[in-house]
Amino acid sequence: MTRAVGLSTNPRPNPPADVWASGDAYEPYVGRWSRLVARDFLSWLATPPGATWLDVGCGTGALTGEILRAAGPAHLHAVDASAEYVLFARGRVRDRRATFAVADARALPQPAGSVDVVVSGLALNFIPQPDVAVAEMARVAHAGGVVAAYVWDYAEGMQLIRLFWDAAVALDPTAAELDEARRFPLCRPAPLEALLRGAGLERVESRAIDVPTRFADFDDVWAPFLGGQGPAPGYLMGLPAERRAALRERLRAALPLAADGTIDLVARAWAVRGTGRRA
Repeated sequence: MTRAVGLSTNPRPNPPADVWASGDAYEPYVGRWSRLVARDFLSWLATPPGATWLDVGCGTGALTGEILRAAGPAHLHAVDASAEYVLFARGRVRDRRATFAVADARALPQPAGSVDVVVSGLALNFIPQPDVAVAEMARVAHAGGVVAAYVWDYAEGMQLIRLFWDAAVALDPTAAELDEARRFPLCRPAPLEALLRGAGLERVESRAIDVPTRFADFDDVWAPFLGGQGPAPGYLMGLPAERRAALRERLRAALPLAADGTIDLVARAWAVRGTGRRA
């Protein structure tokens, strides 16, 4: 990667923890694209209607809403560690079949064997001890029940975030330590499958889900990064104004701008699923 001339390469102080507190800021950043991935994810799971579901790390309710719309659940529990996101999702998803609660994915409140389908969208890599979280997901699923998840392909296929970090590192090599591709080696098929097998799940398999992400213009790309939700926006908002502006222009130059000003990218997620071990 190219080092920029004339910009400081001094080590940055320890980065702040990732912020997950504003649903309004998260939705235009990646929530809208998660919803598209969720549709293909649920089609792949192909679970029959009338099941009991648990959405672990529900965030703003992107996957939760798609389950209610497309999967015909009898009941859906949705949990997240962020009280702000739970409040946002509860206000956005108004369906009597759904209940929301603040809960740690590593200590789920559901009884063992009580859920037909346990899912998680864009959350596993942010949970400390994801192996413990997946073990909990497997615990609450009944024998033969489905446990599944999806995460972004930060290394290659999630182009919005990939292009951001490529531009950031070109200007500030120390930003490489914050790049989700480096931080989250879990977000590849083999580690995801190993995680599920390690929890005792059977018939484990994974697949890529690619969805188109069309932006109306560069502002549609850039403005969501200013919300400060997640690693890339958090890094951006910690920069002084002049370095933020330099990064903005570097990213603008890297994007495929069409004649009408639109920008077409692809968002890839890796999805994985398994079934609870039968007695």
